[in-house]
Amino acid sequence: MKSLFFSLLLILTSAIYGQNYKYGKVSEGEILEKSHPLEPNANAAVLYKSEKVFFVYASDGFNQMREVHERIKIYNKEGFDWATKKIILYRGGGGSKELLKGIKGVTYNFEGGKVIEYKLSKNAIFEEDANEYIRINTLTMPNIKEGCIIEFIYTIESPFLVIDDFLMQYEIPINKLEATITTPEYFRYNKSFNPKSQFYPKINESKGSNADFETFIISVDEINIPSLQDEELISSLDNYRAKLGMELTAVQQSGGGFKTFSTTWEKVCKTIYDSPNFGEQIKRSNFYSDDIEPIAGGIADPFAKAFVLQNFVRSKIKWNGNYGFTSARGTRNAYKEGTGNVADVNLLLISMLQSLNVNAYPVLVSTRNHGIPLFPTQNGFNYVICMVETDQGYALFDATENFSSFNVLPTRAINWQGRVLKPDGSSRWVNLTPNKPSIQSTSLNVKLNDDFSAEGVVRQRYTDYLAFDYRNKYAFSSVDDHIKKLESGNGSIEIFDLNFENAKDVTNPVDVSYKYELQDAVANIGDNLYLQPMLFQAMKESPFKADTRLYPIDFTYPVSEKYIINIMLPDGYEVETMPQSEALNFKDEACMFKYISKVNGKYLQLNISLDINTTIIGTNDYAEFKAFFEKIVEKQNEQVVLKKV
Repeated sequence: MKSLFFSLLLILTSAIYGQNYKYGKVSEGEILEKSHPLEPNANAAVLYKSEKVFFVYASDGFNQMREVHERIKIYNKEGFDWATKKIILYRGGGGSKELLKGIKGVTYNFEGGKVIEYKLSKNAIFEEDANEYIRINTLTMPNIKEGCIIEFIYTIESPFLVIDDFLMQYEIPINKLEATITTPEYFRYNKSFNPKSQFYPKINESKGSNADFETFIISVDEINIPSLQDEELISSLDNYRAKLGMELTAVQQSGGGFKTFSTTWEKVCKTIYDSPNFGEQIKRSNFYSDDIEPIAGGIADPFAKAFVLQNFVRSKIKWNGNYGFTSARGTRNAYKEGTGNVADVNLLLISMLQSLNVNAYPVLVSTRNHGIPLFPTQNGFNYVICMVETDQGYALFDATENFSSFNVLPTRAINWQGRVLKPDGSSRWVNLTPNKPSIQSTSLNVKLNDDFSAEGVVRQRYTDYLAFDYRNKYAFSSVDDHIKKLESGNGSIEIFDLNFENAKDVTNPVDVSYKYELQDAVANIGDNLYLQPMLFQAMKESPFKADTRLYPIDFTYPVSEKYIINIMLPDGYEVETMPQSEALNFKDEACMFKYISKVNGKYLQLNISLDINTTIIGTNDYAEFKAFFEKIVEKQNEQVVLKKV
């Protein structure tokens, strides 16, 4: 198998280096290719990607140019999504904005024994404003069919010095990648590569010059870049993508010296706090003071005051779905208009709390899909939440979500640690990962019927993040839809008399109860009855099927699941065999599983618990954890045998 793989690699490498990548020069061999030679299950592949960034001098200063050329092979219908390309353009203050130029595209199909071209029309290019700072241009390539090739080129002209990340890995393989970044001697950039990536390209550095100034050149020329493989329970696939970042650190001044930008976290945070769209927004209070005094002024406890004002802000401003740690509209306008980005919402909450003498501070966060900032940079953050601090400790709040509460954040914001900023210029890291487990407790009563069905009552309680997730899933569902979702995937079960308490009351746990009837719950073989005692509450299979793991398992928050099961034995039967009590332990109680079974008169009673006390399982521990979890699933599905007396 290895020799076959390397033979294919050699053949593909030779073909790649012999290929003509000039726009419009698609070969018949490319169009007739039925599957990718190295990744035959790929739905599409990037045959060629070229991305060049350079700067040109105009009358008003330097403009950044980004030239992009991509050629993509689509093998099947599952790859059709790659025929749509989104191009993001940024806008700044004073009318400065990025422009999209020189856009061309074509779809190649093999028809009638020859390659037919279908050009991208202007009508297939759509523009929309994501917000006042971002415009998205979407290209929809024409005549997409299985086996086609799409190709497009475009240039982004930008007045900004910030260089967007170079993405060097996709969810599909890349046959050939060329990337070049050429910067003038007047600008200093620090390069960084994602250390979590499994693929690390060779980066070449050199110097050049033109008639007026010297340049620094970074280039990458790679072939056969593997696709980014998704896995169950990871923080974000993008956190493991191969990408090159360029951070602007200094700009030469007219006098000859360099003005340096933030190089420490303290300097980064002070720069952010001093911004008019950040610290100044927190100071403004005259437009809401009369509204909050009656509802929160008389509350002494700072955490209780924060909880009340969190709900008030949530009722006044609807989060528009946009991230960002700086206010987009200004807190006053957001309050007046009733909508804003995450900073509009949470900076307003902080402002209100500070106006009532609460020690409330902003916490800068990088969301789970944004990665973890590895060096001091403003670009490392894309979100902001509120921290309230007392002598007893601190609590975190986020007013963007309906069901977030005291130390229960939207899961997008749980990403290791955040940076708390104070008005005196100081800052420090604070932990965002919950220490307390979220609990799911389940009581399952089971009565076995003569027709081998089972019936009974389920009572469940969810706390903290599990309650948050349950509310988000079911709080706005009808009773019928709620029941259908509970029944789905659980065999021939019928659920009725559903009761959902505290659906929108985040001060209390979620309590759910219902009655059920389950057909074919018991197998009758001879004089014996066979029963899986956890019924529809048992895990059917382990989510960890692969023998190896590329990325750490991320559970997001600690979890404790507890089950108390009471099975009424049918008349004329007794327990012949039942699962033995057992305890499993992974890595010094990082995860624990306990299964206790006993017969108590006419009842078979089980007490089962699973405690996941750590949120991260490293790849080195994956094999051991996989075996641990498989034992749990096996144990949960062990059967009880009842025999006739």
